[in-house]
Amino acid sequence: MALILTSPEFSHKAEIPAQYTCDGLDESPPLNWSGVPPEAKSLVLIVDDPDAPDPAAPKMTWVHWVLYNLPPAAAGLERGIAAPDLPPGTMEGKNNWNMTGYGGPCPPIGRHRYFFKLYALDRVLPDLHKPTKAELEKAMEGHILEKAELIGTYQR
Repeated sequence: MALILTSPEFSHKAEIPAQYTCDGLDESPPLNWSGVPPEAKSLVLIVDDPDAPDPAAPKMTWVHWVLYNLPPAAAGLERGIAAPDLPPGTMEGKNNWNMTGYGGPCPPIGRHRYFFKLYALDRVLPDLHKPTKAELEKAMEGHILEKAELIGTYQR
C-alpha cells in the first residue's frame, strides 16, 4: 500500500480554503495519511511554495511548515494544531519567517501552489535544534522509505 496524504478541506491541486491562509485564521489545515510502511520509524512533514514571490517569475521556494519525528502510528494532524498538541516526539523546524509552526499561504501576486510533503523515514532523527528545511533534508538523505504529496493552490 502506498503512502497517501489527504485533507478533508481540499482536494489534490484544488484551492485551499481561506481560513488556512493569512486572509483567514491562518491555521493549519487538517491532514490525514495512510499507508505508512511498517518499517518506518518516523515521519517528516514539509509544506512549501515553489512559486514565490511571483508564479510567472519564481525566485525561491518559501517554506511554510517543518515538522519531523512524527510517530509512524499517527494518522494525521488536527486543524489548527499547536505545538503542545503535536503527536508525542514530534519536533519543529523553522519556516521562512524564521519561526516554528505553520504559516499559511499569503501570496503577493498570482495563484501559488503549496506542496504538503510527507516522508516516511527508516530512522528517528536526532534533535536538529529547529532546523531549516535544507538542514532537515540533509539529515533525511538516505533514510527516505516513501513520500506522499498533496498540492493545494491559493490566490488572494
